[in-house]
Amino acid sequence: MIQKLYDKNNNPDVLQHIVDILNDGGIIIYPTDTMYAMGCHALKERPIEKICRLKDLNPKKNNLSIICYDLSNISEYAQVGNSTFKLMKRNLPGPFTFILKADSRLPKIFRNRKEVGIRVPDNTIIRDICRLLDAPILTTTLPLREGEDIEYVTDPELIDEKFGSEVDLVIDGGIGGIEPSTVINCYEDVPEIIRQGKGILIE
Repeated sequence: MIQKLYDKNNNPDVLQHIVDILNDGGIIIYPTDTMYAMGCHALKERPIEKICRLKDLNPKKNNLSIICYDLSNISEYAQVGNSTFKLMKRNLPGPFTFILKADSRLPKIFRNRKEVGIRVPDNTIIRDICRLLDAPILTTTLPLREGEDIEYVTDPELIDEKFGSEVDLVIDGGIGGIEPSTVINCYEDVPEIIRQGKGILIE
């Protein structure tokens, strides 16, 4: 199933339907300010496990990331020092993933790694959904096999063709990007860029 959404003035009933899917443990594909991503309610362990299987992720070895609506509730899910908070405030919303110490409120699948990636994308579609959900959304970019056409992770119609049978909804927010987020490790409160992506960090 594919659903067209826009940067603003989306039908509240449609947004609520998407929130209902997430609350019921469903998996959605959606645009961000970087690449299209797959996600679910970040406080529900079963859909997180399903996404890990779909992407062949080992939560004991691979970092997991969540989307928050804004900075106000990040401290509920991660430990943020003053300097890190100021750095995030200068750069978010934006194409960044900040690696922080995970808080105990997250499911134990996160606590196996003791750290969590935090995203606040500059994309109103997924942030509006996150705000209505009133919870973070687990997020991971769509997998692209070697030699596979990039359109299968950028064109919503082809994304639906490839992944539609494995997820509950594909959100069409237009053609997606091909650059990943810039990843900054702030686990020790001293920021270190461990992957340079689309975002240029303002320090």
